[in-house]
Amino acid sequence: MYIYNEVDQKIVDERVEQFRDQTRRFLAGELSDDEFLAVRLMNGLYIQRHAPMLRVAIPYGLISSPQLRKLGHIARKYDKGYGHFTTRTNIQYNWPKLEEVPDILAELAEVQMHAIQTSGNCIRNTTTDQFAGVTPDELEDPRPWCEIIRQWSTLHPEFAYLPRKFKIAVTGSPRDRAASQVHDIGLHLVQNDAGEVGFEVLVGGGLGRTPVIGKQIRPFLAKKDLLSYLEAILRVYNLKGRRDNKYKARIKILVEAMGIDAFREEVEAEWANIRDSELGLTDAEIDRIKGFFQPFAYDADAANDTSLQQKLESDEAFRVWYEHNTHNHKVPGYTAVVVSLKPQLQPAGDITDLQLEVVADLAEQYSFGQARSTHEQNLVLADVKNADLYAVWQKLAEHNMARANIGTLTDMIVCPGFDFCGLANAKTLNIAEQINTAFDDLDYLYDLGEIRLNMSGCINACGHHHVGAIGILGVDKKGEDWYQITIGGSDREDASLGKVLGKAVAADDVAETLKKLLETYVEQRTEEERFVDTVRRVGVAPFKEKVYAAAH
Repeated sequence: MYIYNEVDQKIVDERVEQFRDQTRRFLAGELSDDEFLAVRLMNGLYIQRHAPMLRVAIPYGLISSPQLRKLGHIARKYDKGYGHFTTRTNIQYNWPKLEEVPDILAELAEVQMHAIQTSGNCIRNTTTDQFAGVTPDELEDPRPWCEIIRQWSTLHPEFAYLPRKFKIAVTGSPRDRAASQVHDIGLHLVQNDAGEVGFEVLVGGGLGRTPVIGKQIRPFLAKKDLLSYLEAILRVYNLKGRRDNKYKARIKILVEAMGIDAFREEVEAEWANIRDSELGLTDAEIDRIKGFFQPFAYDADAANDTSLQQKLESDEAFRVWYEHNTHNHKVPGYTAVVVSLKPQLQPAGDITDLQLEVVADLAEQYSFGQARSTHEQNLVLADVKNADLYAVWQKLAEHNMARANIGTLTDMIVCPGFDFCGLANAKTLNIAEQINTAFDDLDYLYDLGEIRLNMSGCINACGHHHVGAIGILGVDKKGEDWYQITIGGSDREDASLGKVLGKAVAADDVAETLKKLLETYVEQRTEEERFVDTVRRVGVAPFKEKVYAAAH
């Protein structure tokens, strides 16, 4: 992973002291609320429903054991003993005291972490595949490119005040595990006819009030041109994006209004002016960054392990966990482990101080001292020897992080909703608990197969409900929580927006409505067909009829 140099560390340390003084002045009444608003957002600090919320950056989801321990320490000392992982692979603290936030930032700086650009109208945390660098199906590790983008975009003076926030995702595999098509820019590592590896560039994706699937702006971009082309896109957006209406300020609105062809022409014209500038990436610079992501010293004898097969045959619970919570590794004898942060009756993505330290210990002992956070609100230990899997599983199970539900209905993406967020219209955590209670039979979930359920407490779509195979959106109706349901969405390589099922259902009826949807799926599906495939084949009508016929 990338390690700060002296300049990096100095920038972060100085930023902490700047914010310490700004916070002091605000608390002393020397800065107004509006004046403090701008500076606190620059440092990842929101004011939520009950308390401040601090969002800490985890670039492209990669995190070390010392960093995990520091996060656990912060949760225990400054919060209520837990943190919350988000769909941008960052971690949030929901209960810090405002006067202590500079102390938190100072402690984060000790382990090369910060909260810069985790909020505000700027380029946010670049995300990628949680299995980047280890998955057998990737063309190339996308993490060096995420780091190159991070260094270019962090504190970029031209893009500090964009019309709205801006999000980039990079993937190196044909299997899109980064939801890249619903980002402002999606970058796919591809190979052209000449055998050269470069980027397919998508632009104008996004969710929220106006969900849009990104459009291809360039089928192939040479690696050396990555930053200059990104800069050209951002310049066009910065100049032409709307600033009079925050709901129409995202780049997706600009692309839709102009049309992708006209937008492309503007970008290409701007790019022509800067293509040969200092933004061009040299082979030496690319190799320098790639040097931080070299393969680990894997054990050449790991593939000779026979204990895994023995454990799989002798322990049924371990076998079930292995089948659902692991991912193939490109190095024989190794496996990537998904750490489930979706326990039975606890909020999705939440993790306690002790659990953070347990994952830190497991990463240090079994996975080269690194873990990853995922946009699906779980964690990954990417480099575990097969011979060590049983020990890792036992430790995870001991600390309630081994629920064998990855990819199933209860592996939900859920925003914190009205319980925490000042923007939310409806609660989400109680609905997630209702669903978990109703669907506690894992054998039934396994029979249903892969189903992505995403839930948001408002139209801002932090829970990505538009691209869930089943999406749930909380809405307020005269002071009561109701829930609109969509079906048929996907954030993978077959990205699609879900279609509204019908009128919203009452809070108490959500789980029962899901049961009817799943009954229809079981009746309609063909062999090996996923829920989303069945919806696409038969349409919404059979599902709608089942749900609303029963209501009359």
